[in-house]
Amino acid sequence: MKILVVGGGGREHAIIKSLAAEGRQLFCAPGNAGISNLATCVDIKINDIDGIVKFATEEKIDLALVSQDEPLVLGMVDALQSAGIRTFGPNKAAAIIEGSKAFSKDLMKKYNIPTAAYEKFTDSAAAIEYIKTQNSYPTVIKASGLALGKGVIIAQTFEEAKEAVVEMLEIGKFGDSGKEIVIEEFLTGPEVSVLAFTDGHCVRPMISSKDHKRAFDNDEGLNTGGMGVIAPNPFYTDEVEKIAYETILIPTIEAMNAEGRTFKGVLYYGLMITDKGPKVIEYNCRFGDPEAQVCLSLLKTDLLEIVDAVIDERLSEIEVKSEDGAAIIVMMCSGGYPESYEKGKEITGLDENGQNDAFHYVFHSGTVKKDGRYLSNGGRVLGLVAKGKDIADAQNSIYSNIDKVSFEKSFYRHDIGGKR
Repeated sequence: MKILVVGGGGREHAIIKSLAAEGRQLFCAPGNAGISNLATCVDIKINDIDGIVKFATEEKIDLALVSQDEPLVLGMVDALQSAGIRTFGPNKAAAIIEGSKAFSKDLMKKYNIPTAAYEKFTDSAAAIEYIKTQNSYPTVIKASGLALGKGVIIAQTFEEAKEAVVEMLEIGKFGDSGKEIVIEEFLTGPEVSVLAFTDGHCVRPMISSKDHKRAFDNDEGLNTGGMGVIAPNPFYTDEVEKIAYETILIPTIEAMNAEGRTFKGVLYYGLMITDKGPKVIEYNCRFGDPEAQVCLSLLKTDLLEIVDAVIDERLSEIEVKSEDGAAIIVMMCSGGYPESYEKGKEITGLDENGQNDAFHYVFHSGTVKKDGRYLSNGGRVLGLVAKGKDIADAQNSIYSNIDKVSFEKSFYRHDIGGKR
């Protein structure tokens, strides 16, 4: 069986590892140095829809998985399916749930799905007049479109909010993604990430997780694509899970069906547990990164079995099971991330397969291999994963070994999962 995964980061490395089994020939476009040890990497950009379709057709791919936001929002699933390729992931109509925050906020308002109060703007003067009416801070300014996890500003003052509005709507800091913005109420409480498989009818969540977005310890610094994750999330109790399932998970799928945008694939629910119950912060139309790395590391059910069930709309017939215990991932990043950073730094502590036995697994997010050496090639470079009987055990394992891998100017957070 020939399987193609579209993407080139740590999430795709985790997907490839979960799919790897005898009788499965794996390809990844474009992939990275770590992925190349498990799959054949194909030099095609993730947004090259025609190139991906051409390769999949000529190679007679049996199954394609599109796992990054940009190609999903652009309609790569539609194009692959039109070419007769069996494909996992939401179509363009459904991927708008991440592609437009304005759409997703309106969807939640229309179908009474709990979320933060908000307003939308395309005019900076109107947006600034609105934030003048804010009685309390912080307030949240979001680029409506895709911005690689960086298009969210938590403004502590009016001046910070005004600056964010001007940067997005006037200066164009996030390009087309920031031509429309959402200004919303700042919610407080523990955050929860829930990755859920759905075939448009049934919803099967994976184990819950907790992401750490800020670049530095104590949740300081800029927002990033994610600096580390723990699973399960200790705040996502059985009671909270039941409420979220009944008021958010199922109603979202039903709302998308009602809008003629049936969602099939993995839907990421970013939740905040407020004093009024769980509320939606954001949706993603794919596996979270780095949430996928810990959730898939704990997944017991064969990922391919789940993927087939989603595509064939028979997800209700199977169970999505996770291992007992816990997992943690800590991202090792290039100095300067999430702003400017250098590439090409040699990584020490990895064997020829890009691994180190001190960890459950080393997922490569931004690496290349030259002359037998692994080099940094991105902001987030490696995701180091450990497992344990509980969060504290996994946390102790990761931080006892993390300095066995390094590269020049690398950094990581020392408090993923909480202060030790």
